[in-house]
Amino acid sequence: MKTKALFPGSFDPFTAGHLNILRRALTMFDEVVVAVGINQDKRGFFDMEKKLDIIHQATVSLEGVSVISYDNLTVDTCRELGIRHIVRGVRNMLDFEAERSIADANRRLAPEVETIIIPTAQEFAHISSSAVRDILRHGGDYSSFIPEGVVL
Repeated sequence: MKTKALFPGSFDPFTAGHLNILRRALTMFDEVVVAVGINQDKRGFFDMEKKLDIIHQATVSLEGVSVISYDNLTVDTCRELGIRHIVRGVRNMLDFEAERSIADANRRLAPEVETIIIPTAQEFAHISSSAVRDILRHGGDYSSFIPEGVVL
C-alpha cells in the first residue's frame, strides 16, 4: 500500500524552501499531494492558476508529486483523499509554535490524521514567500529564493 501525505499551504509563491521540504517528505512517503489552499479572506499576490503553474514547474522532475487546490478544512481534504499525514515545514521556533497549534487543532478535528513537522534545511531558513513577494514588488533578483527553472 502506498503511503501518501498532504503538503498544504498558500504557496504565494512556492519557494526553494518549500521544494526542500517536499523533497524530504518524498523520502518518507510514496506520494505527496501539494495542496494550495484558497483563503477567501486574502487576496494573494499570484492567482491560483499561477501558483499551480509555479509548483508544476518546480516539481516537473519529481516522481510521486501531485498538485491540487482546495477550499475547505485541510483535514477534510485529507479525509476526501484518504490521506492520514500532513507535512509542514518550519524555519524557526516561531513557525514551530504556530504549526504546533494548527496540528493540535487538526488532531482534535481528525484524530486519525497526524502532522509531520520538518525543519527547513539551514540554507533555506532565510527564505519566505513574504520575502519573495517583497523582492518582486521592488524589482529585485529573486532567483536564489525560488526553485531552479521556475519562471514567475
